Order: sequence, then C-alpha cells, then structure tokens
Amino acid sequence: MNILIADDNREFCTTLADIITSEGWTCDICNDPEEALNYLTRKHASISMMLLDIEFNHPTLTGLDVLAQSVRRYPRIPVVMITGVGTIETAVRATQLGASNFIPKSSISEEKLKEVLYTAMERINTQSAHAEMDEVMRVNGLIGVSKAMRTVADNIYRYGRTELSVLITGETGTGKKLVARALHSVSRRAANKIVTVDIPNIPATLFQSELFGHVKGAFSDAREDKTGLFQQADKGTLFLDEIGDLPTELQPNLLLPIEEKTVRRLGSVQQERINVRVISATDKNLLEAIKEGRFREQLYHRLRECEIHLPPLRERREDIPLIMEYYVQKHNEEMDEQKFFHAAAVEFLQELPWRGNVRELANILRVVLQTTLTDCVEIADISRVAPPTLVDIPATPTEVMFDSTNTLRDDVDLLNKMKIQDTLQKCNGNVSKASALLGISRETLHNRIKKYDIDVQQYRKK
Repeated sequence: MNILIADDNREFCTTLADIITSEGWTCDICNDPEEALNYLTRKHASISMMLLDIEFNHPTLTGLDVLAQSVRRYPRIPVVMITGVGTIETAVRATQLGASNFIPKSSISEEKLKEVLYTAMERINTQSAHAEMDEVMRVNGLIGVSKAMRTVADNIYRYGRTELSVLITGETGTGKKLVARALHSVSRRAANKIVTVDIPNIPATLFQSELFGHVKGAFSDAREDKTGLFQQADKGTLFLDEIGDLPTELQPNLLLPIEEKTVRRLGSVQQERINVRVISATDKNLLEAIKEGRFREQLYHRLRECEIHLPPLRERREDIPLIMEYYVQKHNEEMDEQKFFHAAAVEFLQELPWRGNVRELANILRVVLQTTLTDCVEIADISRVAPPTLVDIPATPTEVMFDSTNTLRDDVDLLNKMKIQDTLQKCNGNVSKASALLGISRETLHNRIKKYDIDVQQYRKK
C-alpha cells in the first residue's frame, strides 16, 4: 500500500512516514497543496490512500480544497483529514466533502495511526474485491444489487476459486448458464475451456459416446476415434446443464468420472485420466426427485459440494431498473440510438409477474427497443409486444344496464367507468399496469379516475 502524506509540517511528515514504513508500506510526502494536487494528477493510480492536513500555509488553497478535488477526480482514494485545530465544524465540513476519517493532531499516536491505516486498508481491500466481483457479474450479464444477488455474487467469488463441484439451482430463465460462466471466469481454470453438456439434447443411445468418446469400430457407425466432452474439457470446466433431466438409467455413468477423474471410451479397455472441474445446473427439485426415485443420491452429493441458488425475478424486483438500463445501453451502442424508458414504463415492468424471469424480461426489452419508433418507450409500447399471458388483459364487461333517460355521453361515461374499475380490480389497484392495459397514459387515467370519483385504494390488496 502506498500512502500520500500532504502536510506543510516537515517534521510531522517524517514522523508519520517512519510509522508507515515500519509496517511495510511505502509513502510519499508533499508539503504544499499545489504540489499535492499535481502529485495526484501524475500518480493517482499508485496511491492507496492520502493523509491530508487541513491548515496549509498557502495564500489561496486549504486542505479542504485538495480534499474536494481529490474526491471529485479520484473517488477511489480514501482521504483521512488531519488538523491541529480539530473543530467540530471543520470535521463536519470534511465529512460532507467525502473524507473517510478525521484525526486531530493532538490525539495522534503510533497506535491510533496504525488503527486508522489498517481500517482504511481493510476497506480498500473490501472495495477492491467488490469492484472486481461487480465487473465479473456485469461482464457475464448478471445484473442486480439486491441482497439476493449480492449473495449470488459472494458465492460465485467464494466457490469459483475452489475446485469443488457446484450445483446451480433456480427456475428457468434466471441465468444459471451465466453463473456457470462466471464461476469459470474467476477460477484457476479460466485460461482453459468451459465445455457445456446440454443434457436434454443428447440421445440416450449416444450418451456414453458423446461424453466419454469412442474408439474406431466400437459400433457400426464408429469409423474413427472420437474425443468425448469430458476429454475436451480437460484442464477446464465441464458444465452439465439441466442435469435434472438426465434419465435414471444413465446417471450411474457419471459417478466414477466425477469421483475418480477417469473415463473409458466406448469400445476401449483403457482408463484415461481427466482433469476437469464439474459445474451443473437444474430447475428441478433434486431432493424431491431423490425421494421419488428419479435421481440417484450418490450422484447428487458428487454434484453438490456447493450450491448457488438463483432467485426468481419476482423476488428481486428492485433489480429490474438496472437490468433495463443494461439492455438499453447495449441496444443504444449497437444501434447508435438514444432510447430510454419512461418512468411509468419502468414501474409497469416492475409489477409484471415474469414467470420466465430474466430471460423473458430480456426478450421483451429487445423487441420493444427495436420496434418502438420514438426514443421514449411508453407503457403502451410494452403492452403492444408483450404476450397476453404476461400482461393478463382483462375482459370487457358484457352485461351493462343502461338507463333509458341517460344521454349517449352518460352511457359512454358509464362504460368508461366500469372498464376502469374492472381493470383496476384485475391489476390490484396498480395504475401504471391498468393504464397500459387500457391503452392510455397514466396522466389520462388519473384524470378519468378523478372525473368518475373512483377510489383506487379499495382495489389494492391490504
């Protein structure tokens, strides 16, 4: 860790430098605020943190000025303020500007300084790890800041660097393949291949040949030797996708290859050593399948040394705006456009059921962004392309008793009111969703709700 000391008291700087270097860290000293700013400009990438005095003997610049510019330009660098005055007002001002800590010179001791430095270093390491994991998640298309997704990210980081077998569980469309790629990307095997085995699409008669290979003449169509998927993944990762769909009679074939890291090609008597790390995924409840005799318990325990569960999108709706932003940015970069979603459209998408999870949301976003003619995507644009099963369009009332004394306008108003009430009922009082189903803007719907004196609260579930 390299620390910048910015203070015009040279003797004090030397004392701090001696303490810092005694802990095995390096430091640089600037005795002038302009010098400190210039140093930050030139060497900011190498600075781990800054100890900054507030009271410089300078005609125009103070430590707070340096702090403000540092936080604005280099927010990654934590700044600990040091002052000989130590007023509460100064401390508050420094904190407001972004200082991570504040120490009066009168209370600085070797122990206190070390405590501050180690606390800052721990924070730096934590932030660095989080930033690295955030980048891994983003690159692999795993978007979200919800507590559930932070747990997923932490587990990817924790398990990815091991050699343990990982079972990824979750509903269809939650992103299990993306998690498998992320696990591989942070592993020691990242320089080698990740090979995917699409379990449902391998015919039972070709299972052993596809996974373990065969030798020439092993069966009538075996005209030459073939390398199996296990061998292709040597020194890398083998991803068994949809492992819950593997027929019971084929499951024993995986026990020895996973346990002993050896395979035998079909038609051969020779065992081959393989060096693979196995990751698997399923949307099935394997524990229920074990109870019902549809999945072997021995295989389950070999596959599940660790487990990562992906939550359904309906349990992390706060992530939907971020997922939308990801796909909007991707679309705009690829198509050289400036599309964006109206706030009401964002709210509308957060309320939908998303039975197909992130995959369904991503598909809708791609279609909407490519088919909407204006830059601003409205609720009506979403309703136009979304399948009825997603939006759940309500039926129009079929029986209406008209008063013969009413005018035509009265009857139209009655129909409008009934239609709005019926839609609000089906949408649990969600005005954004109701406006989309009715094909009008939220503003128009609010105006009509006011006109017809409709109490929206009565349609909302308590």
